[in-house]
Amino acid sequence: MQFVIVTGMSGAGISTLLNIFEDLGYYCVDNLPPSLIQNLADFCLEGGAGIDKVALGIDIRGIKRFDDFFTGLAALKQRHLAYSIIFLESTDEILLKRFKETRRLHPIGSVSIAKDIAEERELLKPIKAHASYVFDTSLLLVRQLREMVLDIFMGQKEFGFIVHICSFGFKYGLPMLADLVFDVRCLPNPFYVEELKQQTGLDASVQNFIMQSEVSQDFLRHIGDMLLFLVPLNIKEGKNQMVVAIGCTGGKHRSVTMAVNTLNILQKSGYSAVIDHRDINN
Repeated sequence: MQFVIVTGMSGAGISTLLNIFEDLGYYCVDNLPPSLIQNLADFCLEGGAGIDKVALGIDIRGIKRFDDFFTGLAALKQRHLAYSIIFLESTDEILLKRFKETRRLHPIGSVSIAKDIAEERELLKPIKAHASYVFDTSLLLVRQLREMVLDIFMGQKEFGFIVHICSFGFKYGLPMLADLVFDVRCLPNPFYVEELKQQTGLDASVQNFIMQSEVSQDFLRHIGDMLLFLVPLNIKEGKNQMVVAIGCTGGKHRSVTMAVNTLNILQKSGYSAVIDHRDINN
């Protein structure tokens, strides 16, 4: 089981980092009292829980009671659970700027945010000394923080990115969440071939009819080239998914065929992709 504790300075990005871990399939709990760490560990170890990756966020509100925090760490060791502590750091100037931009109170809650930051930094020194990793987020973009997590905990930057391919019919409207839309209404249409009319793009005879055309082959090659160019750029930007919509008139023949072939291109190139034929039964 992977057990990660995310802590550090308020305003340094604890919630943002937890969101990254959540996108990567971790069971995330934010601001759990340290006294409950052992209860969470027992829950995760239960046979029916089905949890093998946990990310726990603890900020200064929980760490004020150091005894509970270190008792919780000892409980993890007793249960033979290896854990990592990520401590998020940032400069005073950046933290002040972030609190002013969000207009949120510092958890310590005195009159002066600057004094709160200084007090918090002092209080967190024992925790920082036990950290497995210290990330300074002062100048980090979210995608850069995500890449660091992937490098350390996943060992690959493509992990967690998925391409959703959706075939659809223009007569039923565009998919609302599409990042890219390809219009394949220019390709040969099986609808006008009597023996193919009632079939779909999942049938080999329909696929053969469409893909025997050089135009269809060229179109598919251009789709593949574009996606193999764009997917790495989206991964580098820190995105988790891309929605690719491929449409024909009714969403049964040409769009389905091209979507299936596009899925094969992505999977053969090592990317995770899923497919949905929105209008195939309309």
